[in-house]
Amino acid sequence: MKKQDAIRDARALGTPKMLVLGLQHLFAMFGATVLVPILVNSFGLPLSIQTTLLMAGLGTLLFHFISKFKVPAFLGSSFAFLGGYAAVANLGSGKYAAMSAAEKLQYAGGGIVVAGLLYVVLALIVKFVGVKKVMRFLPPIVTGPIVIIIVTNIWGKGMIKITPILLGVVGSYIIALIANAFGATTASGDPLINFSAVSGSKVIGLQPFFTDFGGTICKFDITSILVMAPIAIASMMEHIGDISAISATVGENFIEDPGLNRTLVGDGLATSLSALFGGPANTTYGENTGVLVLSKVYDPRVVRLAALYAIVLSFSPAFAALINSMPTAIIGGISFILYGMISAIGVRNIVENRVDFSNSRNLIIGATILVCGLGFTDGITFTIGSAHITLTALAIASIVGIFLNAVLPGKDYEFGSDISGGSSGNLGTY
Repeated sequence: MKKQDAIRDARALGTPKMLVLGLQHLFAMFGATVLVPILVNSFGLPLSIQTTLLMAGLGTLLFHFISKFKVPAFLGSSFAFLGGYAAVANLGSGKYAAMSAAEKLQYAGGGIVVAGLLYVVLALIVKFVGVKKVMRFLPPIVTGPIVIIIVTNIWGKGMIKITPILLGVVGSYIIALIANAFGATTASGDPLINFSAVSGSKVIGLQPFFTDFGGTICKFDITSILVMAPIAIASMMEHIGDISAISATVGENFIEDPGLNRTLVGDGLATSLSALFGGPANTTYGENTGVLVLSKVYDPRVVRLAALYAIVLSFSPAFAALINSMPTAIIGGISFILYGMISAIGVRNIVENRVDFSNSRNLIIGATILVCGLGFTDGITFTIGSAHITLTALAIASIVGIFLNAVLPGKDYEFGSDISGGSSGNLGTY
């Protein structure tokens, strides 16, 4: 499918195909989105899968409203805050010494609310200072490698060509069901698919904050804020990189229209809203950008359908259990392709903006970002007062990249300059 054949109004495909395309975006996001509460639960904090799905759906719709319904982005759970959750879970001094895991989760949520509001602060700076001045500190040599840290040929025609992710998930799960029926087991000897949790769950049920509002609403404390809020630096850079990648993918400059200030506000408020009611931080999802690349369907309406699906499914404890029953090999396989596509999009952002790596300045910045992002596997932990603050590898890479771009001489990037034949997806060129 050539770029000129891209579909920008999915209504032309008809309602049934639109509904299926929405399912593909749902499947693309749910593996990573649901993995966040699974991992947070492994830290000992009871983050709800149902609440996570609900807030992903509501957050996506809020983002689309604030960004004038123009940006085909899905907001799912952010991995950037996992280190913060682990740090809060391990707090054992002062008021946290005898605190329950559920209450620690509330305080972690309070820190994330503040982190989300930092997006609004940056958005105001963009609004009043101007996107060009802000983007001088965030050129493609900074955002491109950050996205890379976070390819395949597609055969077939028609809907088969534009729904490979959905078909991959469903087809793999069917194969797993057949294998399970014939007695296939995991390496540890357990059944390949275990339905015990599904059979014991209700088909319809409310999220925890409906049944125990006081036990899930966020709480605020300087310690948890100092742990969580600085992570916003990394997640904001991830946001800018994702919006740049989406812009390049669909051929629209969303940094200028609807504006980086609007997308930041949408992402930040979605994050604060989620954490306020016991959910995780939200972030624009590169996985769904990968779906845009594969399907060539750029209509934001399809992404909003996925958000509605997530909201509906969030009211089913049985569905949450069913997700947990899916073999890790399926999630891993789909993630393998989608994360590869994310990295390819990051490379594309660099190539299309003609970053000159014969310029030692650009080479140093790009190399340092990649080394920091891939090398600091455990991040860096330091203490301020009684609070232990952990900067993840992505946060370190973001800070170092922005710092080097600001201090090294010879800056050759001008946001908004387009010498590549008028491609609006190029967010300035070198």
